[in-house]
Amino acid sequence: MANFSLSSAMKGRALLILLIAATFVSAKKSSDVTELQIGVKHKPTSCEIQAHKGDRIKVHYRGKLTDGTVFDSSFERGDPIEFELGSGQVIKGWDQGLLGMCVGEKRKLKIPAKMGYGEQGSPPTIPGGATLIFDTELVAVNGKGTGAEETDDSEL
Repeated sequence: MANFSLSSAMKGRALLILLIAATFVSAKKSSDVTELQIGVKHKPTSCEIQAHKGDRIKVHYRGKLTDGTVFDSSFERGDPIEFELGSGQVIKGWDQGLLGMCVGEKRKLKIPAKMGYGEQGSPPTIPGGATLIFDTELVAVNGKGTGAEETDDSEL
């Protein structure tokens, strides 16, 4: 029988290769993001009213974790959130992800933890380090909107 013995240097290299491979495999399985991702799901044919920094906007939203768990939704309450865009009243991912949005537009925001609730999360519903996914619809800008605050969210 042949004696197959690896030197400690070869064992170290083999272990390093396995660790690197495991890192890539686990990274591909993860649905976490490291940068803000903005997906436009619906854009109105005309964009007469657009959201800019400093505007008071109304937004319908559904917030989910990457496993699909819904942690909050204004659609179900029938009550969109209203805030001043770009002023820090909401998480950074929203302040940046809703800029330039048209009234009636629908976007999906994938927000990394650093632009959401960070490593501390927002217990008990949002764990630390969580990537957040928001389906959003801009309802109004500075009181001007479509007039319909209840919306069909089936496209989101």
